[in-house]
Amino acid sequence: MKAATVYRGDAIENTHDAQVAVVDAEGRLLYSFGDPHRMTLARSAAKPAQALAVLETGALERFAFDDADLALMCASHSSEERHIERARAMLGKAHASEADLRCGGHPPISDAVYRNWIRRDFTPTPVCSNCSGKHAGMLAGARAIDAPIADYHLAEHPLQVRVKHTVARVLDLADDQVQWAIDGCNLPTPAFPLDRLARLYMKLADAKPDTTDGAPLARIYRAMTAYPELVAGEGRFCTLLMQAFGGALVGKLGADASYAIGVRRPQGALGIAVKVEDGNMTALYAIVAEVLAQLGVGAEDERRRLDAFRHPPMRNTMGIVTSRLDVSLRLEQH
Repeated sequence: MKAATVYRGDAIENTHDAQVAVVDAEGRLLYSFGDPHRMTLARSAAKPAQALAVLETGALERFAFDDADLALMCASHSSEERHIERARAMLGKAHASEADLRCGGHPPISDAVYRNWIRRDFTPTPVCSNCSGKHAGMLAGARAIDAPIADYHLAEHPLQVRVKHTVARVLDLADDQVQWAIDGCNLPTPAFPLDRLARLYMKLADAKPDTTDGAPLARIYRAMTAYPELVAGEGRFCTLLMQAFGGALVGKLGADASYAIGVRRPQGALGIAVKVEDGNMTALYAIVAEVLAQLGVGAEDERRRLDAFRHPPMRNTMGIVTSRLDVSLRLEQH
């Protein structure tokens, strides 16, 4: 269903279809747009669930991983020096090396980092992957269950079997209700209904640290909101979103324009999930910001800190405004 339109002058240049699901603290659908049950590859928005599986192995305690390390396990980071150095430190704690990583190097998400790499004629290695924290965590998880670290990324590896069970469990689905493919970073990646992604993030926001079931999810929430600069990076939407709301919500991007947010509220947690059909990130961020506004999440001044994403400036090479993005999405209450 059409959610946003880009105009150049008065002419329509692009339209963007999207689906949205919003659930309450019981997992019930509160609001939607389009198909809230769309089978969706959550991509990196699923990282907190994958990190949960590693956390449950006892790897964080065994290898002295702290909350900053856990935040990087959930990250799609910008390959800034702080990200790369922390990933290297995590490998060292887990008695692993960069050669053990089964992700590849790639151009960074950050334009500033990319310009720096070009000036230095730098070739990125696996530790520079935006998913290197997740992979370092997986290596630690494999060691914690005394499984071989070779081929830790393969679907049949004992750790990935655990991950699959954990992901389905936290989504309140049977194992066979989650589909699996291969992600850009070479690890298995799950697909499941969009409202279940919203449910996952509702659970993150609703988790109680003093309960057996809630403590691991509460720790993931705490880590991501305490270290938003590690979850993404300088100027990135995830980082700015969590900073703007001061720990009252957790948010995470997935590749090809999926997004999920868990909101803490006195009247009960909310889970929000969005998927833009053509994978356009500019449209995604504008839609997410609009959804937060329509739901009245946070204070107006907090939401205003996302205005550059909600109303993105679209300029040509001379700095002249040429286009505008109009979000027409209106949530339907259930």
